[in-house]
Amino acid sequence: MLLGVNIDHIAILRQARKVNDPELLEAAFIAAQFGDQITLHIREDRRHAQDFDLENILRFCKSPVNLECACNEEILNLALRLKPHRVSLVPEKREELTTEGGLNLNHAALKPSIERLQNANIEVSLFINPSLEDIEKAHELKADFIELHTGVYANLHNALFSNISHTAFALKEFNLSKKELEEKLAEELARLEFCAKKGVNLGLKVAAGHGLNYKNVKQIVKIQEICELNIGQSIVARAIFVGLSKAILEMKELLKR
Repeated sequence: MLLGVNIDHIAILRQARKVNDPELLEAAFIAAQFGDQITLHIREDRRHAQDFDLENILRFCKSPVNLECACNEEILNLALRLKPHRVSLVPEKREELTTEGGLNLNHAALKPSIERLQNANIEVSLFINPSLEDIEKAHELKADFIELHTGVYANLHNALFSNISHTAFALKEFNLSKKELEEKLAEELARLEFCAKKGVNLGLKVAAGHGLNYKNVKQIVKIQEICELNIGQSIVARAIFVGLSKAILEMKELLKR
């Protein structure tokens, strides 16, 4: 299983002071050396990664680059000019802390955006909810890849196996009994596995990501049809204590089947 290292959270730290420290290109070099792919999300509001980051990384790094972005004309034009290995189309809201849920696959701009990118020989991935309807729609839209949103799974796992319920970060919808959480976690894991199998059967390549960390990733790795995970926040958080290269290598070790 391949690891896409999302370096957005390093850009967030840089943007906090708006100085060139930490240097995102240095992080990209490390991610390229120890991971399999560099993942970078350029948002409409440019809250972390900037256009020049993508340009520098594509110019100087050898690893494939997976650009995450919304169906935004300006950013799509940037992708068409710079040509990353893949564009992963994701939903985006200005007020959100992080990407919430999968794409609306009925959005009018989606099909022409996919066609424009593929005509430029850029692979296209769609970030989707783990549902049969979305899998079939992604196939209908002729995407190359799908990335299954693992946020619900990650939140359930966190509620069950951490102390988050005793903190200010607890989510009300997961204030359930242990039995209820265990049942819902098993259901969500089964849903992810079913969707991964369905995607592969339809000829789609299947990735997964969102909220994955060193504890909850172990069950996802067991799903044979998933060929790639894109992970950022937990790797960068671990890197504070052990360094980025070791944090990536520790995650890579967990991805071995």
